Amino acid sequence: MPDAAPPPEERRLDTIAAQREAIDALLALATQRVHVFDRDLADGGWDTAARAEALKAFLRRSRTAELRIVVHDTRHLERSCPRITALLRGYAHAMAVWRTGPEARSASDALVIVDARHALHRYHVDQPRATLLLSMPQAVEPLATRFDEIWATGEPALGGSVLGL
Repeated sequence: MPDAAPPPEERRLDTIAAQREAIDALLALATQRVHVFDRDLADGGWDTAARAEALKAFLRRSRTAELRIVVHDTRHLERSCPRITALLRGYAHAMAVWRTGPEARSASDALVIVDARHALHRYHVDQPRATLLLSMPQAVEPLATRFDEIWATGEPALGGSVLGL
């Protein structure tokens, strides 16, 4: 079970390494929902063994746990993220990977939102600057709304079952 919620904090991050650590910290706090929007998940360390274990632990914490990932391009996921695709096969009831629709293809920031209380917002995928928000639901709300708007444009991209040979 995750530790008690941290005190409210807003922190600027200037490196990809700091963002990876922040994502790990966010996943440790997750109890119900993890929503991720990114260009292709190539920068965040999403397919490391430790990250896959953290995601699996989150998905096992609750029967109502929900992991939603929406990306512009699924090629990186399909070719270089076997742990994520394995999680999708094992947790298709709680996890979805979607591709953005045309209306959201110009979105160039990245988001990780946890339980609508904590978030990591990378301002532009080509720059390493981001903000980490902990225990700040009012500040996270517009980011959660943005994620929902991006999600609404999308379509299922990767399924949880393997068909054919």
